[in-house]
Amino acid sequence: MGAITYFVVLPFVRNEDGDLCPEQAVECQSSHGAAARARAIAASKGGAVAFCRTGDPALGEFDEAEIIAKVGDVPVDLLEATGG
Repeated sequence: MGAITYFVVLPFVRNEDGDLCPEQAVECQSSHGAAARARAIAASKGGAVAFCRTGDPALGEFDEAEIIAKVGDVPVDLLEATGG
C-alpha cells in the first residue's frame, strides 16, 4: 500500500480529580485543517493537540507522531498521549 500521513486532533478535558483525559480523536485532511480544528475544539474543551503520523497501515509501522499545534490545556508528555 505504501506510506500515508494521518492528520489527527486529540481533545483533552479535565476529569473530576483535575487530571487531563483524552477524548475521541478526530481525523483531518491536512495539517492546516488539523491546526484549525484543534483551536476550535480547545475553545469548547480544555485543550487539544494536532499531530500527524506517517506510515504503512498494511504493515502497522508508523513513524513517531509529529506535533502540529498545542492549544490550551494539554499533557506535558504529548508523545505518550499521541502514541509516539
